[in-house]
Amino acid sequence: MELLRFTTVGSVDDGKSTLIGRLLYDSKSIFEDQLDSIKESSKKKGIDHIEFAYLTDGLKDEREQGITIDVAYRYFTTPKRKFIIADTPGHIEYTRNMVTGASTANLALILIDVRNGIVEQTKRHSFIASLLQIPHVIVCVNKMDLVNYSKEAYEKIVADYTDFAAKLEIKDVRFVPVSALFGDNIVNRSENMNWFQGSTLINTLETIHIGSDQNHIDCRFPVQRVIRPHSDEFHDYRGYAGRIAGGVFKPGDKVAVLPSGFTTEIEKIDTFDGELDVAYAPMSVTLLLKDNLDVARGDMIVRVNNQPESTQNLDVMLCWLNKKGPISRAKYYLKHTSKEVRAMIKDVVYKVDINTLHREEGSSDIKMNDIARVKLRTTEPLFVDSYRRNRSTGSFILVDEATNETVAAAMII
Repeated sequence: MELLRFTTVGSVDDGKSTLIGRLLYDSKSIFEDQLDSIKESSKKKGIDHIEFAYLTDGLKDEREQGITIDVAYRYFTTPKRKFIIADTPGHIEYTRNMVTGASTANLALILIDVRNGIVEQTKRHSFIASLLQIPHVIVCVNKMDLVNYSKEAYEKIVADYTDFAAKLEIKDVRFVPVSALFGDNIVNRSENMNWFQGSTLINTLETIHIGSDQNHIDCRFPVQRVIRPHSDEFHDYRGYAGRIAGGVFKPGDKVAVLPSGFTTEIEKIDTFDGELDVAYAPMSVTLLLKDNLDVARGDMIVRVNNQPESTQNLDVMLCWLNKKGPISRAKYYLKHTSKEVRAMIKDVVYKVDINTLHREEGSSDIKMNDIARVKLRTTEPLFVDSYRRNRSTGSFILVDEATNETVAAAMII
């Protein structure tokens, strides 16, 4: 069954957690004890209705303040598809949490309060969704019940957001008018908005095409582990395990191993469930090669005539996640696919003003939640593609050597 990962983003109090709770409730994806628990919590707060936001807002501070602070992941299944939801915070100071939750998403649900229209955080989150190359965006115009389900109010939001999105690189934008509190157009079609002829939210999530989101052209296999059982049954077994980052692999394919450049053929493709005739991104498999080559963790298996760029100089868009800004000429651990090297930030080209999308050139003072274009130098060559071409081989994180904190996430230009 196909898996869809999606994230919910939007400004504070736009109803992200309530929408997810309603989606889980109406799709019959909540256990009875969970439902009893949130009913009890709602009752204690003096709320007449079920507070669906409590399904994702599990932290004490979140329930007390009525906000989302940390990324909350929820899993549910319908007969057509499996889903992983990342409920991300709306506050500006938690933008880094939004980047974390959205980094692996196929789709972003952007909530807009119909009364407030497009606000600063709508622009910020839309820009980050564009930067992260999330292929699909569904704009949920929420709280339609508070404007008497007005078609005109909805169409104004659609027009305003369409104008704004034209400046961004978002390929597929869809709109749904909803009331998360009352369940209009979430799972069941709204009787209050007969003028809306589009699909409900759950129907869109179940049917949106994501098969083409992966790069099935450029074959990339970062080696995570060398499998040597050393048992009588598998005495000479030598397999290379990892997750396919791009392309399609078959037994008999001619491949090259980087960085050595030696060429060989794929002899067999193994999984826990047995041997495969074909494997493709994002499957986790073990490749067996025809020749005994020196292959280790961090190496990459690619096609002979289709190889990534090998470079020590990286030009990237950087999302800074740490409270302390980057230290000039300091070294960081850089983790790219399964390879780890050390790296240094050489130059800050410009920072991005997310509200206006303007470039602040000459500004090198990077703070938490800032997005900037920077140049880095690594101690060893990396095998990279542009992020636009491959999200797996075109991204990396920086880790502070002293504290082991992840300080930045980056997309290779």
